[in-house]
Amino acid sequence: MIPLTWFVALSAILFIIGISGVLLRRNLIVMLMSLELILNSVNINFVAFSYYLEDMTGQLFAIFTITIAACEVAVALGILIALVKNRRTFNADDLDTLKG
Repeated sequence: MIPLTWFVALSAILFIIGISGVLLRRNLIVMLMSLELILNSVNINFVAFSYYLEDMTGQLFAIFTITIAACEVAVALGILIALVKNRRTFNADDLDTLKG
C-alpha cells in the first residue's frame, strides 16, 4: 500500500507547478491549465485522505470539485474566444482595459 505522505507530496508538487504557472506565465491558456493543475492537486488530497480515514466525504468533494472545474473551463474558454476575437492575442499583459 502506498503511504499517505507520497500522495501529499505529489499533491504539493502539482500545486507548486500550478501556482508557478499562474504567476509566471502570461499566456491565458497556460494559466487556465495551471488552475486545473491546482484543482487536481486538491482532488488528490481529498481522495487520499478520504481513503485513509475511511470516509466518503472527501471523494464526494472531489467529484463536486471536478464538476465545478468543468463548468469553469467551459465559461473561461467562452470568454477566451471572445477576447481573442476582439483583441487578437492570448497574452494577459495585452488585456489591460475592461472597456467593451
